[in-house]
Amino acid sequence: MSCLLQLTSVTKSFGAVRALKGVSFDLRAGEVHALLGENGAGKSTLIKVITGAHQPDEGAIEVRGNRVPSLTPGEAHRLGIACIYQQPALFPDLTVAENIGIRLEALGPFGRVRWGARRKTAEELLRRVGAEIDPDAEVRSLSMPEQQLVEIACALGAGARIVVMDEPTASLTREEQQRLFGVVQGLRADGVGIIYISHRLEEIFALADRVTVLRDGESVGTRGVRNAEGSDPDRSGPTLTENELIQLMVGREVASIDPPPSTRPGATMLSVRRLGCSSMGLRDITLEVGTGEIVGMAGLIGAGRTELARILFGLTPADSGEIELAGKPVTIGSPREAVALGIAYVPEDRRRHGVILEMPIADNMTMAVHERIFPGTWLRPMAERSLAERQISDLGVKASGPDAIGGSLSGGNQQKVSLARWLATGPRLLILDEPTQGVDVGAKSEIHKIIRRLADEGMAVLLISSDLPEVLGMADRIAVMRGGTITAFFPGGSDARTVMAAALGQAVGAGTGAKEGAPC
Repeated sequence: MSCLLQLTSVTKSFGAVRALKGVSFDLRAGEVHALLGENGAGKSTLIKVITGAHQPDEGAIEVRGNRVPSLTPGEAHRLGIACIYQQPALFPDLTVAENIGIRLEALGPFGRVRWGARRKTAEELLRRVGAEIDPDAEVRSLSMPEQQLVEIACALGAGARIVVMDEPTASLTREEQQRLFGVVQGLRADGVGIIYISHRLEEIFALADRVTVLRDGESVGTRGVRNAEGSDPDRSGPTLTENELIQLMVGREVASIDPPPSTRPGATMLSVRRLGCSSMGLRDITLEVGTGEIVGMAGLIGAGRTELARILFGLTPADSGEIELAGKPVTIGSPREAVALGIAYVPEDRRRHGVILEMPIADNMTMAVHERIFPGTWLRPMAERSLAERQISDLGVKASGPDAIGGSLSGGNQQKVSLARWLATGPRLLILDEPTQGVDVGAKSEIHKIIRRLADEGMAVLLISSDLPEVLGMADRIAVMRGGTITAFFPGGSDARTVMAAALGQAVGAGTGAKEGAPC
C-alpha cells in the first residue's frame, strides 16, 4: 500500500508544556489507522498538526511523498485532508445542499449559484455514503449521525484521501454505529486512508488495521490489530490483545503519588441515589462521599464527570433522583443554593471560570464571600485584604501580594487562587474538576498536599481528574464513569490497567459494581 501521510519526529510546545515529543506516524492508502491514548496524551494536538491548525516546532510532514514545509488549513484542504469531528461543524439554518455547496463550490460568473447543479451534487455525494437524506432538509432537523454523514459527504466531494474521524460514534446508537462502520469500510475499499480516534476498544478491533498509542506526548508503539480485515501484520509488527493495548495506554509510572493511608471515612456527607439529568445525558448515578474522604472520579472525555459536578453545584439541576447532604434531603437549584449548603466547586477551565486574569488576586479570592465581608453598602477593604493574605499564606501562593494581578501568576498559583475563592466559603463538600491540569510537577505536588490536608481536616472531596496516576494516588476510593453513569468502584491505589479497562467498557473483576457506592 502506498503511503499517504508521513510525520517524522514532530514536536509541539505551548509555553513550557511539550504536547508532542518527537512523534512519528504514517497512514497508508486503504487502511484504518487508529490513534489511541489517555486524555491529554497528545492526540488532539497531533490531529491539529495534520490538519494545519498547529505548526510543528520541529519535524517533517510529507503528503503522498512530498514534503510540506508549512501546512495550513487551506493547504491541508487542497491536499485532500479532512477531519470529521464528534460535533459536526455545519450551519444549522442552511439546507444540506447549501452546506455541501459552501464547502465545495467556487462561485460562478457574477457570484451566481447554480442551484440545480448544487442539488444534484449533494444527491450524488449522499448516495455515495449511503445516506437517505433530503438535500433540501435543514441541517438542524437532522440527527447527529445524519449530520456526520453530511460531513463525510463533504469530505468525499472535496476529494479527500486522508480522513480523520475524531470519536465519531460517541453519540450514536448501536444501529447507527453499524451504519457508520459500513461507510468506513467503503471508504477504505476506495483507497481512502482513515485516522480513527476512539476510546471504545471494540471499535478499534472491529475496524482498524493498525493502532498507534500516544502517551504523555510520545508515540509508545504502532502495532497491527488482530482480526482486522485487511490488516498487514507482517509490515506492522506483532498483533496485540486488548490487555496489551490497555497496558500501552497506561504504562507510565504511577509511583510518583503515594496512595493515602487506608482510613475509614467519617459520617456520610454526600449521598446521591439514582440521580439523572436527561439534558446532560446522566442516568441512575448512585454515590456517597464521607467526611475526610477523597473519592476520585475516573473516566474518559464525555463520560459525564463534569456534568455530574455541574448538577451537584446547581448549574444544571437534576430532573430525577435524590441528593442528601449530611443526612438531610436537599434540592440544589442554583450555585447560590449550593454555596449556602456548604458545597464548593473549582471548575476545570480556570482561565474562563476560575480566575479573572485582569483582577487582583485579593478580589479573586474574596469574590464568593462578598456578602460576608461587605455587609450592607459598606466597603471593608482591610477585611478583604486580610482574608486574601491568610489564604496566600495558607495555600502557599507565590505572588508579590494581594494586589498582584491574576494573569501575572503561574498556572499552579492561579489554580491555588481559584481554590482559595471557594475555601473562603467554608465548604463541607469540595468538588475539584481537573485541579492540576496544565500545572508543572512542583505545583501539582503542592496542590496534592493541600487536598490531602483538607481531607485530613474533615472535608469531603470529590476529585475529578483525567490524570489516572493522580486518581490512583490521591483517592481513598475510585468511581469510574462511562456513558453517563457510574459503572464501577475501586479502592485507592488500584491497578491502573483495571481502572482503565473499566473506563473503556471492558470486563472488570467481580465486586466492582455501583453497589459499592457507600463508604467502606
